[in-house]
Amino acid sequence: MQIRHFLQFKDFDRQEHEYLFDRTRWIKNEFKQYRRYWPLTDRTLAMIFEKHSTRTRLSFEAGMHQLGGSAIYLSTRDTQLGRGEPVEDAARVISRMVDIITIRTHEHEIITRFAENSRVPVINGLTDEYHPCQILADIYTFMEHRGSITGKTVAWIGDSNNVCNTWLQAAEVFDFNVHVSTPPGYEVEPERAGLYGTDHYEQFASPHDAVRDADLVTTDVWTSMGFEDEAVARKNDFADFRVDAEMMAGAKKEALFMHCLPAHRGEEVDAEVIDGPQSVVWDEAENRLHTQKALMEYLLLGRIGIR
Repeated sequence: MQIRHFLQFKDFDRQEHEYLFDRTRWIKNEFKQYRRYWPLTDRTLAMIFEKHSTRTRLSFEAGMHQLGGSAIYLSTRDTQLGRGEPVEDAARVISRMVDIITIRTHEHEIITRFAENSRVPVINGLTDEYHPCQILADIYTFMEHRGSITGKTVAWIGDSNNVCNTWLQAAEVFDFNVHVSTPPGYEVEPERAGLYGTDHYEQFASPHDAVRDADLVTTDVWTSMGFEDEAVARKNDFADFRVDAEMMAGAKKEALFMHCLPAHRGEEVDAEVIDGPQSVVWDEAENRLHTQKALMEYLLLGRIGIR
């Protein structure tokens, strides 16, 4: 089987994503029914992490064990990668010893170079530019609660970061719209976001205009990992971009709220929103586990029958 990687959301077409969601539904149901499903027995996942992680590490590690395989965590601080070993050399060695690899790093170029020299599938666990596994879980969560996302409107409030970029790619794959509202100087960069065009998103100066009639409102921390030196300036720049009850009231009555976590209550979102009835952040977090299990199964085994 041809080696496939999942480095950006647009690496898979709509049909492939829909297949993953079908598999996720079945795999999650098996998990909830406490039924053993071990298709990846004797398979090994290597997790190479340069950035700190809670949800990404836990969901991949637990997910691989639940599929019957094993997972090995490798921090760049504890490997030769942290001492200057070329990415290409590390890829050639590591991919001879394991079956699949997840990488969480800074520059997207690093994971691209690794994948080009890997003999096994590589998954993007997060880079500065993209976070495809997060949006895989987010869209599946929306579908669980509201059905198809096609034709819907997603309002992104805050920094046009890696999660925002991936929402924009997903909009092109699934034909929905993204309303982006950022402070001046933090707008979307279409080329950096990896967009084919601009037909599926619109930039708004006011976050209240962006959320008007939205089906989903979502945000992220104001200061992503790697930008800590800008924290004070960003707190001032984003002061008017907190998602609060008043802002949510401008969206559709049945609109959902999402946050990829960790969240800073009182900064990018008020506690009454993230802990309120429209919030699905805990389902969203759990679904990282299930969508990633479907993803690993697909990359290693290809298409199997929907059970």
